[in-house]
Amino acid sequence: MKHQIVTTDAVLSALRNVQEPELHKDLVSLNMVKDIRVDGGNIQFTIVLTTPACPLKHQIESEAKAAVLSIPGVSTVNVNFDANVRNDGKQRELMRLPVKNVIAIASGKGGVGKSTIATNLAVSLSKSGAAVGLLDADIYGPNIPTMMGVTGLPAQSGEKFIPPEVYGVRIMSIGFLVKPGQPLIWRGPMLHSAIKQFLSDVEWGELDYLVVDLPPGTGDVSLSLAQSIAISGAVIVTLPQAVSLEDAARGIEMFKTLNVPVVGVIENMSYLELPDGTRVDVFGSGGGQKLAARYEVPLIASIPMDPDVRIGGDTGEPIVLRKPDSAASKGIQKAAGQIAAALSLQAISVIS
Repeated sequence: MKHQIVTTDAVLSALRNVQEPELHKDLVSLNMVKDIRVDGGNIQFTIVLTTPACPLKHQIESEAKAAVLSIPGVSTVNVNFDANVRNDGKQRELMRLPVKNVIAIASGKGGVGKSTIATNLAVSLSKSGAAVGLLDADIYGPNIPTMMGVTGLPAQSGEKFIPPEVYGVRIMSIGFLVKPGQPLIWRGPMLHSAIKQFLSDVEWGELDYLVVDLPPGTGDVSLSLAQSIAISGAVIVTLPQAVSLEDAARGIEMFKTLNVPVVGVIENMSYLELPDGTRVDVFGSGGGQKLAARYEVPLIASIPMDPDVRIGGDTGEPIVLRKPDSAASKGIQKAAGQIAAALSLQAISVIS
């Protein structure tokens, strides 16, 4: 009996039937397939994801394997993965920043855990294999150095600061440059200048994602950032309670005014789970979902209260590293994947 000869074209033809679940185009049209190797009935190829944090990687792998195994003569299929984060297409030459995507993390009010979310999102993206920077633009309350366990002045190369790197994330904060406890009494022009310096006078290097922790509210820093660098998307952090939602809504309205797409809402401190499994809604319930529905954006995650989140922030060991299997950690890691996927979708739509 004659053996069926498998060709590279046959493999490509089969993979044209496999869609990227979020981009709704086939893998071949999206140029996501490379390095096809045919050794008799043994097939190997690489799928280049649009982000290493792809939340549907296993689904893509399963469907790609099934499609190629359906080819007569194929006996085994080995799928490798690579990632190439797509550029959002926005111009950042004025700041000379080789950054593919800028993610603003914002909240309408303080005390909602915005900096904690920003820190853990940045670390989650880095863990996935992306090149990540974290800019602490919360001028009045720079907490990122503590949360990442970094102290002291950053090194300098010529006139540029070299951002310290920890957990694979490059960090810059005004907290590195002022004495502990020293108040910053700055007006608008000084804030604008500081933000521009954090962007242009720091040797960020090439980044897939620059995560920016904004101060609470809708003040000068957010406006300065939007004027200084093109923001790919904003994430709004809120608590379930009504007062927090009212303030968070103002944040969404601000980004709408600035023509910055809101990627979604993260509801933090959604509930407290007791040892017996009972959930207590300390700050109410359902608020994040209502806010997301009102503005027709996704509710990316509902993060439970967890003492380890606070401990991780105080000790400089983010929860996604300290307790990666906790509910809070899993929620944040899932959120990072969804944010990355949403930005990939935006980038593909710009390119196409």
